[in-house]
Amino acid sequence: MKLNRAFPRPKATLIVAAAMLAALGCAQSALAGSAAPIRQTAVHRTDANAAQAKGTAAATPAPDPAPIVPRGRVYLFRGALGPIFSTGMDRLAEKIVRAGLPADTYEFTICPLIASRAIDKYREDPQPIILIGHSMGGRCALQFSEKLQEENIPVSLVVTIDPAHLSPSVPTNVERFINIFLSKNVLGGGDIKPVTGFPGHYASYDLEQHDEVSHITIDKMDSVHQQLIAKILALAATPAKTNDEIAQLRYAVPPEEPIELWDSGMVVAARPGDTLQTLAQQYQLPLWALTQANPMPDNAPLVPGQRVIVPRHLAPAAPATAAAVAGPVATRR
Repeated sequence: MKLNRAFPRPKATLIVAAAMLAALGCAQSALAGSAAPIRQTAVHRTDANAAQAKGTAAATPAPDPAPIVPRGRVYLFRGALGPIFSTGMDRLAEKIVRAGLPADTYEFTICPLIASRAIDKYREDPQPIILIGHSMGGRCALQFSEKLQEENIPVSLVVTIDPAHLSPSVPTNVERFINIFLSKNVLGGGDIKPVTGFPGHYASYDLEQHDEVSHITIDKMDSVHQQLIAKILALAATPAKTNDEIAQLRYAVPPEEPIELWDSGMVVAARPGDTLQTLAQQYQLPLWALTQANPMPDNAPLVPGQRVIVPRHLAPAAPATAAAVAGPVATRR
């Protein structure tokens, strides 16, 4: 794998690293504003044409299902020299607030204090907890999760963005985990793995082949921000448990390919005539996403019943009224 051309020159790297180490003793916090939750309209609608009575006109359309109200508390953590190098966390917090959820940004140095406050708030009013951190802030997000595990409190989503090396593994109380990192970066580069027996959704994205991304820009990508906001807003209506077998995803995103943040993989059984190429078309996925998860020739016939890992996005549960109209769920999605 080639070195990231966007990575700072060695001399500059030493200066930045020294400055970052000097900042470890600093403790400061910056609080972002909050806003009242907004209401979003669910995407599932009833087709009135399917409800025609015999010999009569179409039946009255069923009412739209109740809108999804986003819920949760979002905690974001900057890395060392955060006000300079982790400004993407502040931008993301502002976007989350505008979308209708409270989000606060902190320095990683006060991680234990914020975790203790979060525990007290959860006991008063249990709501989904979302943790996002850049660099040392990513390490903090995992330590925060461990603190919550000690109190038997679940974490709905943890996102680490080029976290520091020597960060903890993902604990079992985390329901969904996403790592976005640069594997050869000395300032970040944390290749975070889950603990043994981790039951949640796990996805890891190495952007080392994306030369346009560096440690100080990886937290500022608008396309990533928008995907994370969409996931956060849907958390309250998205079950963490699924009927499908959960498969962990680990990707090295090819150069110039868009960064799509799947939540995890699901296992499907191949049918006669299936190849990775046909499955990519069926599930509308880039072929590289299937060949990396299932190392084999992309045009080789699959054995009927062969297990294939397919990346997927977790989706909000369909309201009961819409599910009843839709009928039985198909075995393949």
